[in-house]
Amino acid sequence: MTLPGKPRGRLRSGLARLTGPQRFLLAGSFLIPLGSFAVLPFMSVLLHERLGMGLGTVGVVLAVASLVQFSGGVVGGAVAERIGLRHTMLLALVIRTAGFACFLPGLRHPAAAVFALFLVSVGAALYLPANKAYLIHEVDAEQRPLLLSASGSALNAGIALGPLAAAPFVLSASAGLFTVVTALFGAIAVGHVLLPSESPDHGWTIGAGEGQSACRERAFAGLAVLPFAATVLSLYVFMFFQHYLALYAVPRTSTTYYGLVLALYALLLVVAQPLLSDWIARLPYARALWFGFGAMAAGTATLAVGNHAAILAGALLVCLGEIVLFFKNDLEALARSPRAPALVFGHQRLAAGIGAFASGAAGGEGYQLAERSGSTGLFWVAVAVQGAVFPLLLRRWSADTRVIGITGPGR
Repeated sequence: MTLPGKPRGRLRSGLARLTGPQRFLLAGSFLIPLGSFAVLPFMSVLLHERLGMGLGTVGVVLAVASLVQFSGGVVGGAVAERIGLRHTMLLALVIRTAGFACFLPGLRHPAAAVFALFLVSVGAALYLPANKAYLIHEVDAEQRPLLLSASGSALNAGIALGPLAAAPFVLSASAGLFTVVTALFGAIAVGHVLLPSESPDHGWTIGAGEGQSACRERAFAGLAVLPFAATVLSLYVFMFFQHYLALYAVPRTSTTYYGLVLALYALLLVVAQPLLSDWIARLPYARALWFGFGAMAAGTATLAVGNHAAILAGALLVCLGEIVLFFKNDLEALARSPRAPALVFGHQRLAAGIGAFASGAAGGEGYQLAERSGSTGLFWVAVAVQGAVFPLLLRRWSADTRVIGITGPGR
């Protein structure tokens, strides 16, 4: 494996050329997950232990919320085409701010907590495709890996600090925590009002023989088949880790140690993703799929050991898989699809939602069964086996360049 030379110099040079709006969006990419991940990683514990929901019900709630958050990205992309990227981000932040405010009555009423979770998920569905599209609009293809990786690093820096900062308060001072998060999102929304409107076409490109208005009427035209399928399977494996690591790790370690694991996980993303962005961009897609799924399979298998060191090591291996798979899938989708970036990111969010929903639906009952049998380690072994098999399923299509509905079977 050969990494690109002098990545730090290229990274510094690229970051020095950022515009004011790009810098603001990168700051927002830190603050938004800082607030979100002060709350969301602990939702399974909050719903199950504080509000008394059964694990099966918790699994269904998390699965449906994930489906809304991810698959709603197609709606978010379509809304961005209609009303613009900046207006879509503003609408999303208003909804998400209201969602976190609704967690306050949700501390006593399970129905209000579930409603709050779905508002937050709807806000994320609308915001993320428009945010990524705004960040890279009017930049050339060579700048996209740097901007997207820098955004991912800022996001994961927020993920790192959110759980660590919130861990002492999420159960003992929940009302104060939700109030602070609500105020943070309100302030971010005000900042978005000051962003300049993007150019009218939002970076829109279309395929040969297809008019822009016709493309807009067909939300799934131009969907890149292989990155979509790979993203479904990537999120399917990853969301077992995302949803159920807290239930597995906290009883074996502590809430503080779990927050530390998430912080180190995110720190690796922050440091490694921009440094590896050029290499990942040039990595053949088939090789990226083998590397990413292999790392996730190794990581979830390591979690099955169940001690402090294994939980940390397993999390970091899953992190390596995420760095390669999530970033490469998005780059491949942008390269293969003729659609506008907001729609491409919406397609990818839909794929993520399908994978996350399947993971949540299967994981709730699966983890509960493993817990009742006293063999929760086998839950992670089963996840690892699936992760190891998926590259084999995708191998025959590794060179597939098909997109749906615009250019036919061979773009």
